[in-house]
Amino acid sequence: MKLGTGIGGWPGQAPEQAKLAEQNGFDFVNCGELAHDSMLTMALAATATESLEMLTSVTIAFPRSPMVLAMEAWDIQQLSAGRFNIGLGSQVKGHNERRFGGSWSAAAPRMKEYIQMMKAIWDSWQDGTTPEFMGREYRYTLMTPNFNPGPIEFPRPRIYLAVVGPAMARVAGEVADGILPHGGIMTDRYMRETLLPNVKIGLERSGRTWADIDIGLSGYLALGENDEDIQRNLDKLRVPLSFYGSTRSYHHVLRMHGLEELGLKLHSLSLEGRWQEMREVITDDDLLKLAETCRYDDYAEFVRTNREYASQMGFGMPHETAEQKLRAAEIMAQLQAVKTTGVPKGMEM
Repeated sequence: MKLGTGIGGWPGQAPEQAKLAEQNGFDFVNCGELAHDSMLTMALAATATESLEMLTSVTIAFPRSPMVLAMEAWDIQQLSAGRFNIGLGSQVKGHNERRFGGSWSAAAPRMKEYIQMMKAIWDSWQDGTTPEFMGREYRYTLMTPNFNPGPIEFPRPRIYLAVVGPAMARVAGEVADGILPHGGIMTDRYMRETLLPNVKIGLERSGRTWADIDIGLSGYLALGENDEDIQRNLDKLRVPLSFYGSTRSYHHVLRMHGLEELGLKLHSLSLEGRWQEMREVITDDDLLKLAETCRYDDYAEFVRTNREYASQMGFGMPHETAEQKLRAAEIMAQLQAVKTTGVPKGMEM
């Protein structure tokens, strides 16, 4: 199992953050794209590390052209000696139109074309193939020598795709190299009953198998050394749940668990800016309908038996004291030793 940790903030902090992650034994770092550029962050992280892999999680795709991201990813892959992977996300309509000043169309088919065009660009640079990708949203039919960076001596960047809905899951299975389930509003039940079955449909459409795609571990999970720790971390789930649960686009996840009314209540409170009350209306019973719990001593076995589909995961534990650092290193080693099948239970191909 590959373990990752996040880096972020002002890009100038990225080299030191990434170097520390490498020293602490992580396999990869990831970064989001909220107030700072994910590609710049990873380019800087690459300059300070030697073996650490990098994954944006995620880079917002639609405000940029596929050519722009293909070029940036190619450069970072060469700079990092083959350690860069790019995670793409669509964002929602409002942000694409009103924050980025861009356009919006059906996200899943557009993302499929986006990834196909990026791969076609890399094919022409690496193998000299003729640029002839023609989609409804994107077209790539021109590449002259002045604009061709040429081949690199490393594998092409792997493209991961952020997934919440069934249509995007099918696209991921069909054309992506990895899947980043939306951790903010993802439950194990939703993963198994909705997301993964649709990934399988996409894999079958493209003649691929589970071995052709990496899947990130997901599902609400509260961890701790003891029951008190677990309860504290369970309480912390109120923050992401109140934020994502207030968005109607994610209410189908709550509906599966009989919590659609909670989603509507959170949405109403968000419109009034009553942020603290949003967290307070979420009961412990609501949390336990969505989340699983586990002690750190049982964590590795939990992952092995309950997240058998996953090949990578984020990892974080308290590490302020020397004792905490030793404990974190112990659990980290146990998790990295976990071998999973990469195949969801009951979905063999």
